[in-house]
Amino acid sequence: MPDDDKRHQFELYKKDVERRGKPFYPHAMFHDTLMSLVVVSVITGLACLWYFTTSEEAGDSGVLGPRYTEEADPGTTVFIPRPDWYFFFLFYLLRIFKWPESVFLATVGIPTILLILLLAVPFLDRRRERRLSRRPVAVVAACLVIASMGVLTYKGATAEESLGAEEEVVNTWVERQGLNEEARAGAVLFAQSGCMSCHTYLDAGSSNLGAPDLTEEGTKGRGVEWQIAHLKCPDCETPGSQMPPFPNFTDEQYQQLAQFLEQSKGPQG
Repeated sequence: MPDDDKRHQFELYKKDVERRGKPFYPHAMFHDTLMSLVVVSVITGLACLWYFTTSEEAGDSGVLGPRYTEEADPGTTVFIPRPDWYFFFLFYLLRIFKWPESVFLATVGIPTILLILLLAVPFLDRRRERRLSRRPVAVVAACLVIASMGVLTYKGATAEESLGAEEEVVNTWVERQGLNEEARAGAVLFAQSGCMSCHTYLDAGSSNLGAPDLTEEGTKGRGVEWQIAHLKCPDCETPGSQMPPFPNFTDEQYQQLAQFLEQSKGPQG
C-alpha cells in the first residue's frame, strides 16, 4: 500500500538519522556560526581596506575605489537611473509589459507567482528520488528558469536608455524640422528631461504608457500657451493622461519646450 510504503520509508529515515546523523546543537549551529563569522569578517576587512586606503578628497582612489566622488546634484536632468544588477530582469520585464494595465503583472504578478511555486515545491514533490535522469520535469523547469533569468538580466544590463541629449540627435531634429534657436534649446531640454523615456520623436526614444509620438505635435494647432499649461498639469488639459506634471521648469524653459513642440511639423518639417 502507498501509505504503508511511506511509513516504512520514514522509519528507515529515522533509523538512519539515529545511526549516522548529528544533532542540530551543537554541530550544525557551530558550523553556521563559524561561517557567519567568516562572512562578517570578510565584509569588515573589505570595508576597512576601502576606508584606510582613501582620503576625504574627492577623486582620491584607493584599492577598492574612491571614498567620495562628485557631489550629488538633486536638480540634474541628465542622470539615467538604473537598478542594481540583481533587478535587471525586473527592469527588462517592465520594458516588455509597458502598458499601464500590464505593469502590475510585470512588477508583482509574475515574481509573486514564481515565488509561490518555489515555496510550494517541497510540498508538491515529496519523492526521495534525486537523480537528475529520473526527474526530467524538474530539470527542464530549472533550465528554463535559469535561461529566462539569464536572458532578462543580460537584456536589462545592455538596454540602451534614451535619456541624455546626444548632439547629433538634436542637430538632426533642428535640420529636419527647421527649428530656431529657442526651439533648439527646447529640443535639448526635451532630450535631457526624460521625455524620451515615454515619447518618441523622429524615430528616437521609447514609446511607453501609451505616450504619443510628438513629431507632428505642431500640426495640431494647440498653441504655445496650451503646451505650457499641459506641461504644468497634463491631466488638467488632457483628462486621464498618464503623463506626470513638470512644475519645476523656469518660465524660459517652459517657453523653449512649447516652441519646440509647436515647431514640430512632421518627419519632413
